[in-house]
Amino acid sequence: MANLKIKPLSDRVVIEPSPAETKTSSGIIIPDTAKEKPQEGIVVAVGLGKQNEPLTVKTGNKVLYGKYSGTELRFNGKDYLIMRESDILAII
Repeated sequence: MANLKIKPLSDRVVIEPSPAETKTSSGIIIPDTAKEKPQEGIVVAVGLGKQNEPLTVKTGNKVLYGKYSGTELRFNGKDYLIMRESDILAII
């Protein structure tokens, strides 16, 4: 995990998206214009949660999230997503 200097507030989490697939299982190379936005990533920072509602996810969890969830953020040359915990669909 990177030593991230971003501290999300309330029930928000910061996720480092997994890289998009560049090749199919059969070996076909996917061009940049046809790549799908990844829907999984690693939680790199979590907020404190809401009062009487602790967060379920922890730093280091691999999670699935909605295709258009979160706000994209570029910090120190890396791409991240910041979203509410409720936008996370599952922990893998």
